[in-house]
Amino acid sequence: MPELPDIVVYIECLEARVLGEQLERIRLASPWVLRTFDPPVSTVDGRRVVQIRRIGKRIVLGLEDELFVVIHLMVAGRLRWRDGGSAIPKKRGLAAFDFSTGTVLFTEEGTRKRASIHVAQGEEALIEHDRGGVEPFEMTVQQLADALQRERHTLKRSLTDARLISGIGGAYADEIMHRARLSPIVRTDRLGSDDISRLHGAIVVVLTEWTDRLRSEVGGGFPEKVTAFHEEMAVHGRFGSTCPTCGSPVQRIVYASNETNYCPGCQTDGKILADRSLSRLLKDDFPRTLEELE
Repeated sequence: MPELPDIVVYIECLEARVLGEQLERIRLASPWVLRTFDPPVSTVDGRRVVQIRRIGKRIVLGLEDELFVVIHLMVAGRLRWRDGGSAIPKKRGLAAFDFSTGTVLFTEEGTRKRASIHVAQGEEALIEHDRGGVEPFEMTVQQLADALQRERHTLKRSLTDARLISGIGGAYADEIMHRARLSPIVRTDRLGSDDISRLHGAIVVVLTEWTDRLRSEVGGGFPEKVTAFHEEMAVHGRFGSTCPTCGSPVQRIVYASNETNYCPGCQTDGKILADRSLSRLLKDDFPRTLEELE
């Protein structure tokens, strides 16, 4: 899923191409991608783009007369910059945004059909798209503490809950917890003040580093290979590889279609956390420490 760094870079690239330009029309290839009917999508035709902003993991095109187009990429949605009037891909194309300077193609790489477009009139209509989480680059340590301790959950779940913290998904949550040296399954009500302060710093540093890295990779182009997996990541998607900090093998917890990656050496005092599927299979043979893993 595109997360805060990816969305920020998307927005910057869009601003360079369409801010101040006309959105001539939106072409829909899949009727289900448009989730609103009032105002009708044709209302956007010919409106000038006056702002582009982020609400959580959503991209908002602000048009004249307080008309807004909200794009939610979800897990597999992607944006592509193409020449004006370019055809929408047949198999994975959802829509096309035709601007006076070119066309943005909206595609979905998966088959679950979760990506969406909403058209909204007025600032108040945008409230329903804001899950209410604190902004990572704006929150204080105390605001982070208040958000995490609002409900009693594991740290991984809380970091990825948009009602608590805005814009963070599974990939960067794994990297943040590794940087903060915190277990993904620690309960948020058990975090001490030092833990939360360290976590706050890790959130800011990790998201800043990756935003800068993605921005540099794109350069003057447009993001074409948005992915949750990067070779440069410390733990996310790196199961079985070596932790760059301590040299321990990176482990994982798999639940349904979700996966959490962590370093037992840096984050769990050497303990291997139970993976539901693997521990059920191995039972007493499931390794519980780094020593047993070796």
